[in-house]
Amino acid sequence: MQMQVSFLFNANGLYLNNISEINNLPEIIQGGMGAGVSDWRLAKCVSQQGQVGVVSGTALDSILVRRLQLGDIDGHIRRALSCFPWPDMSQRILDEFYIPQGKSVNQPFKLLPMPQLPMKPSSVELIVASNFVEVFLAKEGHEGLIGINYLAKIQLPTLPSLFGAILAGVDFVLMGGGLPISIPGFLDGLTRLDEVKLNLHVEDNVQNHPYVYHFDPNAFCMGKTPNLMRPKFLAIVSSETAAKTLMRRATGHIDGFIVENHTAGGHNAPPRKISGHTASSLLEYSQKDIPDIQKIKLLGKPFWLAGGCASPLELKNTLNLGANGIQVGTVFAYCRESGILPEIKQEVLCRYLKGKLKVLTDFQASPTGYPFKLICIENSSRRVDPATERKRICDLGYLRHLYSIDENRVGYRCPAEPIKKFLEKGGGYDMTVGKKCLCNGLLATIGLEQIRDGGLELPIVTSGENFSFVHHMITKSNTTYGAKDVIDYLKS
Repeated sequence: MQMQVSFLFNANGLYLNNISEINNLPEIIQGGMGAGVSDWRLAKCVSQQGQVGVVSGTALDSILVRRLQLGDIDGHIRRALSCFPWPDMSQRILDEFYIPQGKSVNQPFKLLPMPQLPMKPSSVELIVASNFVEVFLAKEGHEGLIGINYLAKIQLPTLPSLFGAILAGVDFVLMGGGLPISIPGFLDGLTRLDEVKLNLHVEDNVQNHPYVYHFDPNAFCMGKTPNLMRPKFLAIVSSETAAKTLMRRATGHIDGFIVENHTAGGHNAPPRKISGHTASSLLEYSQKDIPDIQKIKLLGKPFWLAGGCASPLELKNTLNLGANGIQVGTVFAYCRESGILPEIKQEVLCRYLKGKLKVLTDFQASPTGYPFKLICIENSSRRVDPATERKRICDLGYLRHLYSIDENRVGYRCPAEPIKKFLEKGGGYDMTVGKKCLCNGLLATIGLEQIRDGGLELPIVTSGENFSFVHHMITKSNTTYGAKDVIDYLKS
């Protein structure tokens, strides 16, 4: 079943959103794993099984243009773009990036301009369209629920990303990696087609100059003024303190929480400070970092628990605690439908079964400054080893920091870029220690690696700590499993 533009808006111009009452939602939310691990195929499959499928909203513009440069062999991207409400934008994207039959093996991907203020119109168009495409494909041909996951630390693409997802009828927006206080208000405004503005966090801003990114959705309507349905907003938090802060300060309605502990994959919240301990000993998690579920329950919002929850017993225990269910990521990351390259999936699963898999919390790797889960695979047939030194580079720019130049201008620096450049921009050397280019590494994990000096960018693999599901999902005769198998197992 192919969803056409006419499906986007009914006779009254209202998007046909599938949510009625949030308290009657499924018990399983699939984690939004970036970049491109939770792609539209995985989210669609989960949604078709009656649960909440979630696509990752990280780097979708780069993912879309690289898929087009590989030839879009199955035609999914072009089909989705043909249903984008404004054909002129779709055609500009195809003219710029689509390569019939795909680029040559040794040809590097064409890069996008890195996000900057003010955003170039072509960059904004691409962000809107790429988020539309990913959600459209995930929702196409069924009536299930689809969410999209964003990282609060990635600032400049946020507003056009949200608008693109809303255009495609996304049912949920999930966000972590910081306190997403302003997101509920943005969802309200973008749904009404109001101009919205994002107050940017800018470093070295000693004069407290206001730096604002304005986004006007009417600039994209071009004769069509759709009435859109506001998606539900689920904030990803790691503590009852964060949840209370959002309840008190959020600019709009929060529909629920994903309560994630530090065993989850990807970015984790930093450990809480422990009185009387030295700075070095603070780089570990303690009992203080376990969220108080009863206090979160008293807030009166639906919530799902995440991190180490991938088992029928954990689902049962979670429901007994009063939660609506669980969010699980890692078990879906290694199923057939996820975006991770098949050879990496097999390598990780086999090493776990042999007792040779290490999942560590790296407190330095991420340019965001947040702890980040990494899998170390040494002597792999496909080189995946974050413990080795990677070439320092920043040519995608999603995790760059904004810093103040003067009251009208900002600069951009990334702790993972060449150290000399970072220091020239006023950054401190201590901020560069151990930093890795997650943007390029994560794209390599899904087979969209850049070619550099005749070689390939090395993958970076992130996962949660709990792999106990493996023994239930694979056997000697069947070393792969699907998203449906995961749901059947969790509901068993």
